[in-house]
Amino acid sequence: MDEEIEAIEKNDTWDFIYFLKDQNIIGVKWVYKTKLNEKGEIERFKARLVSKGFSQQSGIDFGEMFSPVARLDTIRAVLTTITHNKWKVYQMDVKSTFLNGILDEEIYVQQPPCYEVEGKEDKVYRLKKALYGVK
Repeated sequence: MDEEIEAIEKNDTWDFIYFLKDQNIIGVKWVYKTKLNEKGEIERFKARLVSKGFSQQSGIDFGEMFSPVARLDTIRAVLTTITHNKWKVYQMDVKSTFLNGILDEEIYVQQPPCYEVEGKEDKVYRLKKALYGVK
């Protein structure tokens, strides 16, 4: 959980601000997953902070939704071109790619469970970038 909060803050995902009564505050929750190695043994435990995006209202908390995903036909065409030209192929994995999407809407989320700031319960987070579960 500490790693997830650290990654969110390092990515400049949110601002800590005072709650205003007319703001729609979206809840957040922790999702846990056990990562296994190739032998099926526990390698590590992972925690991800996700928003309860189902509480967002269309036209208020979000406008259009778009998810850029490459079609399989496109990937095949690119790989065919690469093979034909005998080019090298490199692969990489980008952690928390989704979290780099800059938001146009003003979206507010509650403080994460177990990470509430004592004495500042009247503050929330204003998202500057996407959080998992946000529409």
